[in-house]
Amino acid sequence: MLNSTALATTTASLTGQTAASASHRSPLRPQEAWLANGTPGEMSSPASTSSLFNRLQLDDDLEDGRDPFAITDTRDLFVTVDDPKKHVSTMETYITYRVSTKTTRIEFDLPQYSIRRRYQDFDWLRIKLEDSQPTHLVPPLPEKFVMKGVVDRFSEDFVETRMKALDKFLKRVADHPVLSFNPHLNAFLTAKDLNKRQGLALLTKVGESVKHVAGGYKLRARPAEFSAMGEYLETFSQKLGNIDRIAQRILKEQSEYLTELREYGTVYASWAECEEELQRPLEGTAGCVATCCRALEDQSESMNQDFLPVLREYVLYIESMKNVLRKRDQTQAEYEGRLEAAVLRRQEERTPIPAEVEKCQDKVECFNADLKADWERWQSNKRHDFKQLLTGMADKNVSYYEKCQAAWESLITLLQDRQTEDKSNETN
Repeated sequence: MLNSTALATTTASLTGQTAASASHRSPLRPQEAWLANGTPGEMSSPASTSSLFNRLQLDDDLEDGRDPFAITDTRDLFVTVDDPKKHVSTMETYITYRVSTKTTRIEFDLPQYSIRRRYQDFDWLRIKLEDSQPTHLVPPLPEKFVMKGVVDRFSEDFVETRMKALDKFLKRVADHPVLSFNPHLNAFLTAKDLNKRQGLALLTKVGESVKHVAGGYKLRARPAEFSAMGEYLETFSQKLGNIDRIAQRILKEQSEYLTELREYGTVYASWAECEEELQRPLEGTAGCVATCCRALEDQSESMNQDFLPVLREYVLYIESMKNVLRKRDQTQAEYEGRLEAAVLRRQEERTPIPAEVEKCQDKVECFNADLKADWERWQSNKRHDFKQLLTGMADKNVSYYEKCQAAWESLITLLQDRQTEDKSNETN
């Protein structure tokens, strides 16, 4: 086994020879110049955790005023998930969703499709995409299982939330410049019956070769830009975890407060029945409290339906990104292992560098390029999603306080009118 300094020196020398020999074969290797999505392969990547974390800004605009990963009107594949239906049989009960597709792509036989899929079909698609496109970030699905007794998976609210999550998952896949052309996605969108047995338990050839070659090899060092990505994901995960925990506590406190507020309004309403002189003011107070209750219900529902699902989606997204980073590390370990073995053979036997080493190097370069492109796209989507999320949260809070303020101001007007009326009666 070479020591790390000697191996690094020899690696640099051999890598230079490999690149030189490749340049004689072709002026420019395609994977070095362009990614599969048509963007330049040498994309800049943040060099530190702080600079990466600063990417979470509310301003979507880049220096040139355009976001290269923003969704444009040139899309030719549109998908929608809606119309959930409950199916009850003697064996099981499940929900299916309508998946509607509109496209002008020649890979599809028809311009429109409408089929029904259940959750496990979406899970099949995600697994197939991960197996067949290991270098790309596959969007996450909502969790399959829920705690019994805590959430009813057939309740209207749960089904609605899951439907929105599935719709977002499929839209993200359809908008991806590589994943959207995957034949498994085509089958998912068009086939009446999916042959899900084939491929569910299979590993990709890439994964098999990586495990075989890199199984006993420890990665020397992850490149700085990918280390920064990993550190960023850890920091981002902690932030989201703290926000989710506090938001859950706020929701619990709001629920308890709402229970007390309803009882509070009931007391005023019953009091009004016993006080003829104070009936109108007391009924007005009960009405204000009822208005505040409805406003708080709307705010809590918005947090449950709109705010928390986005947090959970990005928690799952972080895990998906970490998984891709681990695959990238395995691919690099495979290359380093083969290169080290080739170096030892060359020193002992004076043999040339095998072609398989060059192929592994190309594989690492393609993986790096694909991952960086997906990272930038993910950052762009995240900026858009969180800007929309925080704007919506601000609007809901403003609406809540405006409703409460308007209710209590109407009570003040009522009391002032009552006071004027009493003075008029005294004068007469």
